[in-house]
Amino acid sequence: MPGRTTPRSEVLFIGGRSGVGKSTAAEALHDLLVAADVRHAVIEGDLLDLAHPAPHVEHPELHLAERNLATMWASYRAIGHHRLVFTNTVSVLEHERLASAMGDDPVVTAVLLRADDETTAARLARRMGGPVPSLQLAHSTRTAWRLDQRTADTVTRVDTDHLTPVQVATHLASITGWLTG
Repeated sequence: MPGRTTPRSEVLFIGGRSGVGKSTAAEALHDLLVAADVRHAVIEGDLLDLAHPAPHVEHPELHLAERNLATMWASYRAIGHHRLVFTNTVSVLEHERLASAMGDDPVVTAVLLRADDETTAARLARRMGGPVPSLQLAHSTRTAWRLDQRTADTVTRVDTDHLTPVQVATHLASITGWLTG
C-alpha cells in the first residue's frame, strides 16, 4: 500500500505431531486475534505443497513449499499484514529456512506442541470419526520423539494434554505478545 509503512514481520511457527492440535490451536488463536482486532494471517503449511506425486519427493530442488509461502506472504504484506501464524508438523525443525523464504527478516517465534499418546489417539479418533489405525498412531509417536529430539532448545515446548484449544491459543498469544499493548 503506497505511503503506508508496516512494522517488521512477525511469525509464529507451530509444529508438532499429527493429532497434537496445531490447526485447532491456530484456529483458536485466530479467533482471539480477531476479537482483539489484531491484523494477522494464518497459513496451513501442510497445504503449501500437498500434491500427488509429492513435489518435495519428485522435485526437492524446487522447494515448492517455500516458494508458495514467499508468494502468499508477499501478498499479505502488500495489504498491510505483518503477523503470520504458520502451522506445519516439522516447521519447528525448518523455521529458519521458512522464515528466510518469507523474504523480509521476520521476528520468529517457534513452538512445539506436545501431547502424550493417549491424548493424541483421542484427538485423532475425534477427527477421523472412529478408531485410529495403529500404524498411524505409531507414526505419530515416532514423529513426536523425532521432533522432541531434534528441535532446538530455543524453541518453546507446550504440553497440550488437559488443555482446551482456547487455553493453548491463549498461551501462544502470551508467548508472541500479540495481545498486549
